[in-house]
Amino acid sequence: MSKFIFVTGGVVSGLGKGITAASLAMLIKSRGYTVDMVKFDPYFNVDSLYLSPFQHGEVFVTDDGGEGDLVLGHYERFLDQSLSENSNITSGKIYSSVISRERAGGYNGASVQVVPHITDEIKNSIKKLDSDKTDVVVCEIGGVVGDIENHPYLEAIRQFKSERGKGNTAYVHITYVPVIEMSGEHKTKPTQNSVKELQNIGIQPDIIVCRSDYPLDEGAKDKLSMFCNVSPECIIESVTTENLYQVPLRLEEQDFSAIALKRLGLETREAKFDAWKSMCEKAEKAARSKKRLSVALVGKYVKRGATAYQSILDAVNTAGLLKDKAVDVTLVSSEDVEKSPEILSSYNGIIIGPGFGVRGFEGKVAAAKYARENNVPCLMIGLGAQAGLVEFARDVRALSGASSQEFDAETPYPVVCNADPQGFKKGAFPSLITAGTYLSRIYGAPTVKERHRHRFDFNAKYEQLFLKDGLVFAAHSPTGVPEAYEITTNKFFIGTIYNPEYQSRLLSTHPLFAEFVKVMAKQSN
Repeated sequence: MSKFIFVTGGVVSGLGKGITAASLAMLIKSRGYTVDMVKFDPYFNVDSLYLSPFQHGEVFVTDDGGEGDLVLGHYERFLDQSLSENSNITSGKIYSSVISRERAGGYNGASVQVVPHITDEIKNSIKKLDSDKTDVVVCEIGGVVGDIENHPYLEAIRQFKSERGKGNTAYVHITYVPVIEMSGEHKTKPTQNSVKELQNIGIQPDIIVCRSDYPLDEGAKDKLSMFCNVSPECIIESVTTENLYQVPLRLEEQDFSAIALKRLGLETREAKFDAWKSMCEKAEKAARSKKRLSVALVGKYVKRGATAYQSILDAVNTAGLLKDKAVDVTLVSSEDVEKSPEILSSYNGIIIGPGFGVRGFEGKVAAAKYARENNVPCLMIGLGAQAGLVEFARDVRALSGASSQEFDAETPYPVVCNADPQGFKKGAFPSLITAGTYLSRIYGAPTVKERHRHRFDFNAKYEQLFLKDGLVFAAHSPTGVPEAYEITTNKFFIGTIYNPEYQSRLLSTHPLFAEFVKVMAKQSN
């Protein structure tokens, strides 16, 4: 039977609760325990299918087709393991399940209420991760204590502790401790009030993680310990750091995982995270390096930061660290590229990112044209790869009007079409790699499994036509649908309908990104 750690947030949102939860899970795993994770999101979307990348960042897809926001990607990369659709639960899923059961007569005529029916459904979702093969499950509760939306989750985890008994659950509360700049004094009252809100619900946190821009003084820790009813050693500080990967190490310096394991009645084993430390050292060295590789990430979701392409950024940066190269990624609007492709001239490499919708598509086409004609290393993913294929059809094969059926149902040359009868393809599927191709040398295997998230595919009808001018479909689905292509005369010009970034990890990047960085580094020498 698994033991459970529940991570809640207080005072304000955006404290990095997901990173803290992922760090704790990674640290516990480094001590030899098996760990799983789940995020409970209080919004009523059933999944992340229609969530705007501007609001929640990228949509991350698991092997079994589950969708979640970018936090799910952090979980996988920190834990270095694949999760499932059970690792992201929304209020939409919870309420849909309850209503469906009620419509089917599953409650024997009872009045369906938040307590017990919604809270029971939340607990059932938690129990799905309960396994003899999993020692500890870390559960993050989205939102902030006091939000009306997450109250059912807090009530559910309160009940869960009572049902499981002492020593089988622990509560970690993450709060913000502001500093008054004029006096330099930490203010603990917001945290005290947040903990009181939890206590009013019936939850007493075992550990409080204090987010701050400055280290806590002993007076602040003593005050928090006294008024929040938490032992002094269970007040953990999490000071803002420029290097995200340092967070687990900073927390572990304060025995974070050992304290959590003690609360669960588990022995403290020796921690083994030398590989993580090495990665952090490389990241710090890269940050100081004057020799840097520059990459343009061309996409449409660039106006409000980089989170819409978080997995790609992590994959490129990790590939650089593993090659001892510092990589700077710049977000470039595809709409700007459409107006002036020359803005890409100063970069060592180009990545044309995934997405949906016609806005910015022609800019991605222009980016692919610039990379192909100037022999700039270029990796195209999802819609970016579709744009690269459209560009090749128009400019190399002179197929005027070539396009995707998604945007032009009457195009005379549908080089991108809806070939899969399943419609929206989500999750991990096998791809057969064409022998003798550049892609086969990169993967070093005849068959790979990659995660997909798309509706439209490359059109196999144009395979032989494109081959005459050097574009090779280098991977296919078992049913013969093309899934990746390359241009043999370019240094690196590869497009994949699938999303390789979803399977890249912090300690072992995806081979496509590793090769992409390797080619750029060789070219820049």
